[in-house]
Amino acid sequence: MQISKVQLEQVDRQIKRLIAADNFYGKKLRDAGIDGVSTVEEFEALPFSQKQDLRDAYPLGLMAVPEEEIVRIHSSSGTTGVPVIIPYTRKDVEDWAIMFARCYEVAGITNRDRIHITPGYGLWTAGIGFQAGCERLGAMAVPMGPGNTEKQLQMMMDLKSTVLCATSSYALLLAEEIAKRGIRDKIHLTKGVIGSERWSEKMRNRIRTELGIELYDIYGLTEIYGPGIGINCKYDTGMHIWEDYLYVEIIDPETGKNVPDGEWGEIVLTTLVKEGAPLIRYRTHDLSRIIPGECPCGMHHPRIDVIQGRSDDMMKIKGVNVFPKQIEEILASFPELSSEYQIRISHLEGRDTMRIYVETDGTVNFADIARRVAERVKSKIGFSPLVKVVELGVLPRSEKKSKRVIDERFE
Repeated sequence: MQISKVQLEQVDRQIKRLIAADNFYGKKLRDAGIDGVSTVEEFEALPFSQKQDLRDAYPLGLMAVPEEEIVRIHSSSGTTGVPVIIPYTRKDVEDWAIMFARCYEVAGITNRDRIHITPGYGLWTAGIGFQAGCERLGAMAVPMGPGNTEKQLQMMMDLKSTVLCATSSYALLLAEEIAKRGIRDKIHLTKGVIGSERWSEKMRNRIRTELGIELYDIYGLTEIYGPGIGINCKYDTGMHIWEDYLYVEIIDPETGKNVPDGEWGEIVLTTLVKEGAPLIRYRTHDLSRIIPGECPCGMHHPRIDVIQGRSDDMMKIKGVNVFPKQIEEILASFPELSSEYQIRISHLEGRDTMRIYVETDGTVNFADIARRVAERVKSKIGFSPLVKVVELGVLPRSEKKSKRVIDERFE
C-alpha cells in the first residue's frame, strides 16, 4: 500500500505547520533539513519518530498550536520512564470521537445499545475514548471504569448492558465470574469491543464462548489519539484503519525499510490531520501486517492483522532470543491448558532460568503435562524451562492489562 497524493499533501501541510510552530518536533525536522514532501520517495526518506523523542519533549514540547487552543492532555499509561504528554485541540477530541463512533457502527452497535465501559478513566486514553464515541453515536454509556466486579455485574444485569468494552484480561475475568455465579441467563450482552493488549486465539475463543457474544478487536495508542483508530468488521478479516485520519506503513524493524503488503513487520503511523501534537512516521513497535486485497464488507480502509506482539518485547535467555508469542503458540497447542499463563525469568546460581506457569483443570496429570510442555519448548526454542502446572483460576486475573512476563533479573 502506497501513500496517496492527498495523503502526501496532508503530510506536507503537517511538516510546514510543525516547523512554523517551532516546537520540539518542528526543530528536529528543520535541523534535518526537511521543509516538506511531494513524492513517495521523499516521504519514505523522512526520519522515524519514537517514544523516546516524545519523552524528550516532556512536558509540552510536542504542542504544535498556541496553548489557548489546547483543551485536554493525555498521557501514556506506562509505569516506567518519563511519561509522554499528548496535547489535544477541540478538533482532535472531536475527530477521535468520530473515529470511535465509526468503530461502534462497524461492529453493528447502534443508539439502541447500552455500552458498559470498564477501561480506566484519567490521564490515559481509555474509558474517555470509549465514552466519547458512545455519546457521538447516541448510545447509552454506562461509564463504570475498572474494578469492583460485584458492582459491574449488578449494573450489567440491572441496566441490561448489551455491549462490553474491556481489556481482554478483564473480559475473561468477568466471563469467569459470571460462570461462577451462574448468572449467564441474566446477562444481556451481545457484543464485546476489546482492546489495549495482545490476546491469543484461545483467550478470544474462551471469552466468545463463555459470554456468548460477538467480539471486535479495537486498535489504538495514546500517542495517536487513543483506542478507536481501527477495528475489525463482521467478516473478521483484520482491523480497518481509518485512512482519512492516518497513514499506516509496515516496516522491517531491523532495517527500517517498508515491506510488501502481506509481510509481517512493525506498524508505523502518521497522523494526517491531528492539530495538537501531529506525529510523522511514528514507530509503534506493534507487530502486524497489511492484509492485501479487498474486504468482503466493501470498506476500502486498509486492514492490519491481529497484533502479534511487540518488536521490543524480546527476552534474551541463555543467549537465545525469545518472544512471548513463541511460548504462547506452544501453550495453545495443548487443549488441556487454559488461555492463561505467566513467564518468570530469574538469574539463579550464575545462570538464567525461565519458569512457565500454566493452568489446567483437575482431569489431567499435572506432572505429565508439565513434562510435555517443557519438551515442546525445548524442541522449539533450544532450552528447557521449568514448567509449573496450577489449578484453573490460580494465576492472577487483571482488571486492566495482564502482566504475563516478569523478568526478575532486573528487579
